Formats: sequence, structure tokens, C-alpha cells
Amino acid sequence: MTETFRHSGEYHQQQSSAPVPPGGTQGAYAQGAFPPPPAHAPEAPQEPAPARRRRAKGPVALLAAVAIAAAAVGGGTAYAVQTLTGKDGGSSATSTDVVPTSKKGTVAGVAEAVSPSIVEISASTAEGKSTGSGVITRSDGEIVTNNHVIAGATAIKVRTNDGKTYDAEVVGTDSKKDLALIQLKDASGLKPATLGNSDNVKVGDEVVAIGSPEGLTGTVTSGIISALDRDVTVATGDGQQQPQNPEGGWPFEFDGRQFNGDTGSSKTTYKALQTDASLNPGNSGGALIDMNGNIIGINSAMYSPGSSDQGSEQTASGSIGLGFAIPVDAVKDDLGKLRSGSKT
Repeated sequence: MTETFRHSGEYHQQQSSAPVPPGGTQGAYAQGAFPPPPAHAPEAPQEPAPARRRRAKGPVALLAAVAIAAAAVGGGTAYAVQTLTGKDGGSSATSTDVVPTSKKGTVAGVAEAVSPSIVEISASTAEGKSTGSGVITRSDGEIVTNNHVIAGATAIKVRTNDGKTYDAEVVGTDSKKDLALIQLKDASGLKPATLGNSDNVKVGDEVVAIGSPEGLTGTVTSGIISALDRDVTVATGDGQQQPQNPEGGWPFEFDGRQFNGDTGSSKTTYKALQTDASLNPGNSGGALIDMNGNIIGINSAMYSPGSSDQGSEQTASGSIGLGFAIPVDAVKDDLGKLRSGSKT
């Protein structure tokens, strides 16, 4: 289904031109005036000692300190990013400004910058076909999505934003976090998304969601972060038989209420970002994005009333403004495990 550099001024020391007071002697001259000429010839002038450089204060000093600090930790930062994203030079970067300055802070700017990094996933299972979304994490076709999108899949096809279709295989899964990593076959030159920092997210922050709800590839919605650390319970998708919603919706529940179906006995709970950006079945595995174009979450669930007024018959309700995303920090923490091929 889910940001002056001020040049330091030069100064010139001026010598006083105050005259020698009338009637004054050679040894008595006004403060700041030139003394009388010496009685003997002056020695040959020597090279003046280099002026002592004044230590910059304020913003200039701070900028210099920051630059030095950045240089000192550059190697460690590079190592950390490489460890996170893998050896591929086209891996996703850490938080930055992805949206061009002229379009910064606009939904259109975010959509234009990030849509090429979001894909549609079609998984064939013994029960039929399901559609979800995914986020490109490396230019060679590594994609992170929800585990429930590909659970039990016998075949996986992925369509990129430019309409190309690829076969894919599962690399690793983590049903407890509802995360999975898949790899496209014979892919290159794709645009990886930029993974942000979900710890910096605040209630009220504007966000954009991109995914393929109901198979509508590249759908863009927007809203805000409406809550943090929501306990969301979802089916683990570990291959056990789950009761199916006849309308084909995803089985989720939250706070004892159902998400388009019954999760059965095999389920897991995690802390999620809550958003009022519209999410519908098929948004799962897609991106929740800040206004700088950084991925801050993987959309995973939507809340929908589970029964009609007439009884227990399931209704196929759409988004009512309660969507949930796995924080991207949890995703980054899990990437190493998923890349190692772990399937839990």
C-alpha cells in the first residue's frame, strides 16, 4: 500500500599628522606626530616584519572552525556512508537538499526530484497478484520495500518511473520490521533516493508521499506529519495463511481496529510516523518525503474502518487521512542485515 558569508574588512593604520606645538622642542612633540629627523643618516631600511594576522572573530571564525572539523572527520564520514549504502558509487546519500533551490519547499519540486527514485512492484503469489511500491537505494537496482508487498512471491516485476520493466529477486527480508530488499536484474544508471533522518521529524512538518496506489504509478499526495511514534501492528507476511479481504485490501490493524482485513495471529508491531497524506492500497513500500527531497519513511499502512454499519462485512474504504510509515532511521539500521541475505 504509503535548507552569508561576510568578507572580513581590511584596515589601514593611519599615522597622525598633528603638528609640533609652537615653541616646542624636538623632544616635545604632539602625541601621534612624527618625531624630528635623526641627527645622523638613517640605516638602510630593512624588510618589514610580516604583519601579524588578526584572529577572526564571530561568523568568520565559526565558518573556519566548521570547515576544519569537516576536513578532520571527512574520512570517517565517507566510511560511514559507504558502510550504510554499500560499495556502489551510485548509492543513496545521507540527508541533503535534493530539490533545486528555485523549487525548494514545493510539492511540485519534491515530486520532480524524487519520482524517478520510486518504483511500482508487482508480485505474483499462489493466491494471486499484489501491487506495491519501492524506493531505489542504489543505481544498480537495489530497492527497499515492505516485506508484505513481496511475501510469498514466486515472481516479481518492477516498473520504474520511465516505464521500463525489470524482473527482480528477493535479497533479504525482515518480517518483524516489515522491510524487504529486492534486486533488479540487468539494471544500471537508476537514480537512488536520498535517505534522510527521521529523528529530525516534527509534528506539523510538511511531507509528500509517492507510490502506486491501486496500480496508479507515480501518484503524488501531500500532507503533514500528524503524530510520532505510533504503535502500528501489521501482519508479518511470513508465509502463514492469512484471512484475505475479499475486496483485495491489505491486512492491517491499529489500536485494535482493522486495516482492510484481519491480520490473523502472525503479526508484528513497530513505531511509525503518522501522516495525513493520502495513502491507499498499493502505496505500501513507497516513500514519505520531506520538503527537501529526503526520504524520511517507507509508507506501510493506512487506517480504514473495518466494518460496515450492518455488521462484520468488510468494506473497501480508502484513505481517511491516517497513514503510517516506517521511520527511515529504522530502515538504515536494517540495510546491512538485509544486504547480507538475511530472511527472517
